[in-house]
Amino acid sequence: MPKTQYYTATTIDGFIADESNSLDWLFEVGSGPDGSATNPFAEFFADVGAFAMGATTYQWVLDHDNLLDNPGKWKEYYGDVPAWVFTHRSLPPIPGATLHFVQGDVRPVHEAMTAAAAGKNIWVVGGGELAGSFADASLLDELILGVAPVALGAGAPVLPRRLTSARLALADVTRRGEFAYLTYTVGGLEGGD
Repeated sequence: MPKTQYYTATTIDGFIADESNSLDWLFEVGSGPDGSATNPFAEFFADVGAFAMGATTYQWVLDHDNLLDNPGKWKEYYGDVPAWVFTHRSLPPIPGATLHFVQGDVRPVHEAMTAAAAGKNIWVVGGGELAGSFADASLLDELILGVAPVALGAGAPVLPRRLTSARLALADVTRRGEFAYLTYTVGGLEGGD
């Protein structure tokens, strides 16, 4: 059964970006002492049929990889997998990318993403507020957190929500290089939606 998954890297103190919305901290983390891979992204993304991201995440990817001048990089990363960008502002589209700019309630967008995914998983890229909106609507099935050996002290939280163990259950723990991957299943809201 397809899942809606929030797959992200986080620091040990629970931040996905620093106070300037930068991910530079992430790219400083090397492979483990045995040279093992630190990023199982390709394996994860092979099962993704649609994905969503917030405006800040989209803008960071756009700027970091200079995608308006190098739109082919988007295809290298994501192929033809359609993406939905949640935004309240006008953002430039990446030429050749299958992008849908949306706002508001995640429920109708999730329906469209599910149809487009055609039996594959849906990836909520980030940020944490967007993933929280999916969790609030009981549409988030899993959290997959790649915990890096980094502490930032402040920044964008991995999930700015109160989710207790009543809704979260540890499903898997895996070491990949210097990262500890924690997978949690996410239950619905108590008493229904």
